[in-house]
Amino acid sequence: MNIANIALIFVVLVAAAAAIVHMVKKNKNEMVDGLEVDDKTYTLDKMITFVKQRLDEITKINLYDIGLSEEELKRRRAKKYELKKALKGCTYGDVNDKKYVKELIYDLLAKEYGVDETNISKAIPFDTPSLLTAQDKFDVLIHEYKKTFGYEALTELIKKYDLARLKYVEGESKPCYVITNEEIDEIYEKEQFQLDFNDKLEVVVQRIYQKYKGFSSIDEIRDMNIDGVSGGTSGLPESFLSQVAQTDSDYLKQAMESKIPRACDAIWIFFQGKSIRLAFLSFGTEAELKRVCQNIYKYNNPGQLSDTNGFKINEMKDGSRVVVVRPSMCETWAFFVRKFDVKRATLEQIVKFDGKEETIELLKFLVKGARIIALTGEQGCRKNNNAYGNDRKYIRNNEPSYYRNCIRASLKKNISNKKYRINA
Repeated sequence: MNIANIALIFVVLVAAAAAIVHMVKKNKNEMVDGLEVDDKTYTLDKMITFVKQRLDEITKINLYDIGLSEEELKRRRAKKYELKKALKGCTYGDVNDKKYVKELIYDLLAKEYGVDETNISKAIPFDTPSLLTAQDKFDVLIHEYKKTFGYEALTELIKKYDLARLKYVEGESKPCYVITNEEIDEIYEKEQFQLDFNDKLEVVVQRIYQKYKGFSSIDEIRDMNIDGVSGGTSGLPESFLSQVAQTDSDYLKQAMESKIPRACDAIWIFFQGKSIRLAFLSFGTEAELKRVCQNIYKYNNPGQLSDTNGFKINEMKDGSRVVVVRPSMCETWAFFVRKFDVKRATLEQIVKFDGKEETIELLKFLVKGARIIALTGEQGCRKNNNAYGNDRKYIRNNEPSYYRNCIRASLKKNISNKKYRINA
């Protein structure tokens, strides 16, 4: 073999290597190069459309038509199954599936869609605080607090700025529990967070996720360690507004000008026995509220929410109790999610009035004596936490198993037992 042949082979090998590198780069940037980049390319709506399309392609592709090796086929098939499972589980309140889907969305935006430091502000104007909405600022606050406090982020934020207090707001004659836009603006200005690109992209990913597979504006709030969250439970329903529009357009105009909250603007949280309205958050439209109501109760297939069966009571994957109602049973779509944080619900945290030591000791002896106790009170006063709290679990575990079975048998047979009632 002479020198000319060796040189020719070398040139061919170099050309082949260059072609392979070019094809890899082309495939990597295929989606970005195929985009028609304009002013709306990197808006949230366009990103949501892209994410929906890509995830749909990934889950519906026929792997047998690609011509993969056996090992690669098994790997891709397992990955496809895992994604399908996560996309289904994240709508049930599974935080692990939610994290998996968000990480995939993050990679799609960063590696395929071409989101970078220069264009990410077209989705949310991070660099111009005056253009940020109250929801944008709240998302940033929760994201930053969550890095330090985890699922205690909302609790820490409320406690730090004393947001769970009675206050007077414009248009109300009595004080109420509410967190306003002005309070969120003030807190955001005080915190002065310095966000890097990863932080910004994670906030954008969360916004896309909650519009695509999550529970809209309450998605992150639902995961927090609070007593519960509800939506659509106050404000003017769309049915009323449509009727008024047909009969009295002047009244409807006045209602819109005075910014009377609609049902889709109603978001409440239950926090340490208080119902607090989040005036700075909204579902935006009745269609978005309806989407959340239709998805939030689906764990373990409880049946269809229909016009004839206008309510559903179920649990979510994390043990939260969810109640969903719809027209025509009620005026509007609405839901209630109650979270029972029994691991931290000690009697000392729940019973706070003077003389609580004697009441707590009495309650412990009543439980040990297997007495029937009635715990009564309004919604959100932590009756379930009191009944099933962490320290009560050990009291009941100290009872002989045969004695507990006797109690259950007597209750099933409706045998009368002496009842005690504590007025606390």
